[in-house]
Amino acid sequence: MADNLLTPDAIAPDFSAAMTGGETFQLSDYKGKNVLLFFYPKDNTPGCTSENIAFRDVHPEFLSANTVIFGISRDSIRSHENFKAKLGLPFELISDVDEIVCKLFQTIKLKNMYGKQVYGIERSTFLIDATGKLVKEWRGIRVANHVDDVLNFVKNF
Repeated sequence: MADNLLTPDAIAPDFSAAMTGGETFQLSDYKGKNVLLFFYPKDNTPGCTSENIAFRDVHPEFLSANTVIFGISRDSIRSHENFKAKLGLPFELISDVDEIVCKLFQTIKLKNMYGKQVYGIERSTFLIDATGKLVKEWRGIRVANHVDDVLNFVKNF
């Protein structure tokens, strides 16, 4: 995939992947709704827990703005189901154990973990509009205030 393939106003790549609730996510199934995909490194870690809770807490406001939310990480469906139940998440989590979706959205990056270089998910969020176009991306974000920034953007675009 070319580094510049994901640009605003580009059509987001369609994909299918397993998600919680025993369903298969297919991006094209959500035409007519805005789709918010947030990529996070790992279930049950402090930052990822905070981010999921923040999206959970304003979920009704996203729905009011015709926007559905999906979290994505490399965790298994079983891990996702447990994480979703523990936090009472009202949205589904997509499992990308093979990093197929992460590679489509270019979220796998070389990171430093405890002095070692490893590949992992760069915390990133993507907003896809009701026609399937990528409207906005946030990359390498910090959890604090991120969800508020995304919600404000969604309400005003």
